[in-house]
Amino acid sequence: MTLKTKIIAGLVAVLIIMQFFGIDKENPSYDVNNDFIAMTNPPEEIAQMIKTSCYDCHSYHTEYPWYTSVAPLSWWIGDHIEEGREHFNLSEWGTYSEKKALHKLEEFYEEVEEGEMPLSSYTFIHGETSLSDEQVEKLVAWVKSLPGVEQD
Repeated sequence: MTLKTKIIAGLVAVLIIMQFFGIDKENPSYDVNNDFIAMTNPPEEIAQMIKTSCYDCHSYHTEYPWYTSVAPLSWWIGDHIEEGREHFNLSEWGTYSEKKALHKLEEFYEEVEEGEMPLSSYTFIHGETSLSDEQVEKLVAWVKSLPGVEQD
């Protein structure tokens, strides 16, 4: 066997072994009464935008497509989901203090308004999650209309 063949065989072996270390794809159970949409009761159009563009990474409603079974891509995606839930978890909305919730709402509309969310790496694969300028405007206006939300 040549050195090149050994290196390729080694890389293939590493890639195969990596597949045994998948991410946890189980969505935790939670109290549906704490869900953001249940608590804020947005208009249907706004609720649909939030479900489509935010819930996959920022709630316990994550849907895991086939490619989340392929390491190391799965690790990268799993990390994004974990980080997204840590920063802003729509399924745990009712557990936030009022101060924390208001701060999260301000971050929410700022991130959407600035085009930072949803992530471009996500919308590239999931085109349906992209928000048009009109949708951004409506979503931001709705969040800003919530009681206590400070406006820029």
